[in-house]
Amino acid sequence: MKKTIYKFFLVATLGSTFSACNDDFLQRDPHTDITADQFFNTATDLETYTNGLYAQMRYSYEDLGTDNISLYTGSTETDQLLIGSLNEGNIGGWSDWSDLRRINYMLSRADRVQGDQAEINHYIGIARFFRAWYYFEKVKRYSDVPWYTIDLTDNAEELLYKTQDSRVDVMDNVLEDLNFAVANILPGSDKTKITNEAALLLLSRVSLFEGTFRKYHEELNLGATANDWLNVSMEASKKLIDARSLEIYNTGNVAEDYSGIFRSADLSANHEMILYADADQKLGVGNNSHVVYNWQWSLSKNLVDSYLMTDGTFFSKVPGWDKKGFVEVFENRDPRMKATIAYPGFKTTDDGEPARTSPNFGGYMQAKFYPEEALRLGWNLNFTDLPIFRFAEALLNFAEAKAELGLLTQDDLNKSVNLLRARAGMPDMQMDKLSIDELIASRYPQIAGNAVLLEIRRERRVELACEGLRYQDILRWAAGEVYDGGQQGMYVPQLGAFDVTGDGLQDIAILEAPGMESPLDELSTEVKKNLSMYYLKDENGSAQSFYLSEGDHGFINFTKNKNNVPQFIGPNYYYRPLPQQQLILNSNLVQNQFWK
Repeated sequence: MKKTIYKFFLVATLGSTFSACNDDFLQRDPHTDITADQFFNTATDLETYTNGLYAQMRYSYEDLGTDNISLYTGSTETDQLLIGSLNEGNIGGWSDWSDLRRINYMLSRADRVQGDQAEINHYIGIARFFRAWYYFEKVKRYSDVPWYTIDLTDNAEELLYKTQDSRVDVMDNVLEDLNFAVANILPGSDKTKITNEAALLLLSRVSLFEGTFRKYHEELNLGATANDWLNVSMEASKKLIDARSLEIYNTGNVAEDYSGIFRSADLSANHEMILYADADQKLGVGNNSHVVYNWQWSLSKNLVDSYLMTDGTFFSKVPGWDKKGFVEVFENRDPRMKATIAYPGFKTTDDGEPARTSPNFGGYMQAKFYPEEALRLGWNLNFTDLPIFRFAEALLNFAEAKAELGLLTQDDLNKSVNLLRARAGMPDMQMDKLSIDELIASRYPQIAGNAVLLEIRRERRVELACEGLRYQDILRWAAGEVYDGGQQGMYVPQLGAFDVTGDGLQDIAILEAPGMESPLDELSTEVKKNLSMYYLKDENGSAQSFYLSEGDHGFINFTKNKNNVPQFIGPNYYYRPLPQQQLILNSNLVQNQFWK
C-alpha cells in the first residue's frame, strides 16, 4: 500500500512540476528534487504514469464556432476571427507545452524499465498515442510547429529556442507515433482506457484530416501526397470494420437508439464505443452536458436544412421548404434531427409541459446530449457517460477516404454509411441513384459535381453533429465560405403568435415592440395571458438580440452580426497566428506564413 501511495504522490508531484505558469514560450520549470530512478523501473510504474495522461483527453458535446451553431451568446475565437478582430497581439494559445513535457518525460525514461517487453511497449504506445494527438491539435492550429521528443530543461537552450519544424516532418512523426501505438497497444475491454481500437480510430481520423487538407489546400503545395494519407485512413478504418469487435448500436428502436447513446448512464456494454468518458454518481464524477439546451447557444438553419426527408429525398425539393414554420420543418425528416434538435413537444422534465423554443436564440435548441431528468442534478452533476471515439466515425472515415480515392463501391457503402442510416430508419444510400442536392453543393463548390462525396459529407454532418468534429471538417475541406454572412434561425411568417409545441395552440409571440400588440387582437384573453413574448425592439426602439431577415417576417438573424458581418478570408483563416509575445520570447520562431 505504501508503495502504491508513493507512486501516485510521485506522479502528482511530477505533474505539478510541469504545470507551473511562467512567461517562457515553452513554460520552462524548475528542476524537481524527486528523481525518476526510483520510479521508472517496472511496467506498473508506466501504467501509473500513463494514468495521469488521461487528463489531456477531451470529450465534446457542442460545435461552437461552426456553421452548426446559429447563435452563441459568448464569443469563440472563430467568432472574433470572422469579424476581423483577431490578430497576433490578442490571440491566445501556444501555452500548453507542459502537456507535451509530461508525455516526453516518460518516453525519455522508459528504456530503463525492466519486465515483459510487450507490456512495456503497451504503455509506451499509450504515451505516443497522446503525443500524436497533442501534435495533431497543434498542426491543425498552426501547421508548422517545433517537434520535441524529449522533456526540455533549462540547460537545453538550443532546443528550447529552436524554430518550427515543417508540417511534413511533424505529421510524419505523428504517423510514426500512431503506427507504433497501433502495433503495440493491446486490445482491452475497458473502453475508458486507450486500446488498440482507440489507436486505430485516431490514426483513421488524423490521416483522413491530413489527406483531405493536403488535397483541398493548394496553398500548401502538398497535394501529391494526399492520397498516401487517405490510404492510411482507409486501411485503419477497414481494420476496425474487419475486426468485428465493434458494431453500431441498433436494437431496432429508431426513436431511441441514436439519441440514447448521448444520454446514457452507462456505455460500458455499448459495442459502438471505442473510448468514452465515464461518469459515476457515487464518486461525484459528472459533467455539464445540461448546458447544451437553452443556455448560451442554439443550432442553425444551415444544419436543419441538411437533414433528408424520411424517404431519403432532399428537403430542398419539398415545395415551400424555405418558408416552413417551426412545427412544419420537423415533419417527415431523418429521425436524427429530432434526436439532435429540440422538436415541437420536447420536454425537459418527465411530467412537465412541452418546452417552448427561444426565438432570441434562433429557435433550434440543442437536444443531443441533454440528460434525462434523473441524471441531471446540477453544475458538473450530470451523470451521463460521454462518447469520445465511437465506431460510427470509423465507418464515415472509411466511406469518405474511399470516395476521395475514387475506390468506393456499393458494398463499401453497405458496410459503412448504410449501417448508420439503417439505425435511423432511413433508406440506403445507393450510388447508382444519387443526384445532386444543389443546396448542399453550394456549400462545397470544390466537389459540387460529385454526388457521392456530397452525400457522404451530409451523412457525416448529421450523424456527428455536436460531437466537436464539425470545425475540423470545415478546415480540411477548405469550406470556410460556409461562415460568410453568419448563421440564421427558424422562419417566422409574420409578426404575431405561433404554436411551437405542436398542440395547435399559440404559445409564443414575436412582436415589433412592447405596446405594439395589434397582431394579437383576434386572440382570446386566456391565450394572450399564456403567451411567451419576444420583441424585436425594446420600448425605446433599440434593437434586441435578433431581427427578421425581411423586417416583419423571414428568418431569424442576429443583431450582433448586422454591423459586423462574418466573413471567412482564405487561406489565412484556416490557420492561427502565433501570439506576438511568443515571437518576442523566442526570436527563432517565425510568424505563420499566412499571417505575416
